[in-house]
Amino acid sequence: MAASQILIGFHAVSARLRYAPESIKELYVEAMRRDRRMLALIEQAQAVGKSARAVGMERLEGLAKGQRHQGVVALAESLELAMDIDEVLDDATEPAFVLVLDGVTDPHNLGACLRTADGAGVQAVIAPRDRAVGINATVQRVACGAADTVPYLTVTNLARTLRALKERGVWVVGTDDEAEKSIHDIDASQPIAWVLGAEGEGMRRLTRETCDELVNIPMAGSIESLNVSVASAVCMYETVRQRAAKKAGK
Repeated sequence: MAASQILIGFHAVSARLRYAPESIKELYVEAMRRDRRMLALIEQAQAVGKSARAVGMERLEGLAKGQRHQGVVALAESLELAMDIDEVLDDATEPAFVLVLDGVTDPHNLGACLRTADGAGVQAVIAPRDRAVGINATVQRVACGAADTVPYLTVTNLARTLRALKERGVWVVGTDDEAEKSIHDIDASQPIAWVLGAEGEGMRRLTRETCDELVNIPMAGSIESLNVSVASAVCMYETVRQRAAKKAGK
């Protein structure tokens, strides 16, 4: 029997209705809310054969367990994505493009990272099992559906996983404020795994030492560093930019 999960908020529920409506078992909406956005969601559900059950706020609060739900909660089956990085890379039709998050425990940051990873075409996001947030309702809401499309792989030994990536020809690049080179000084179009650490602590020592190269994100203002979700977006889209320029030059 498939594992179940709770989806909260318009973005998460709408995305699931779009990508995998069959996985939604029950859909609840606030009985007193009938604005344009709510009516559009109900119509979207009806178009794929799903009905929305109007309930009171107390029922929604109980289902969402205190999370901000916007009057929309769905009970759904968890989607099965790739189980390991070898499966991801074996099925990939483009050069390896991976995001590694070492120690990111804030669900809002993870959700934002997954959303950008989906937009940039990243094939998987990898994190250590013991120092990372899981895919919970907050991550689902912030990711706006990307948690259902981008494999989020947690591993017991991150350094070993990075070494395995290197053996497959993937260049492992970490970000470090003190690095001499910037993200613009390297060839980010090749098969690549971007590695970012948690805010404040950064990458762990062994993770940093396992990277092939360390680079910085140029900062022109007074702020020393970026939020990890913003920093990861800058790095991912540097790869997108360079790959597009490389293709255009052929």
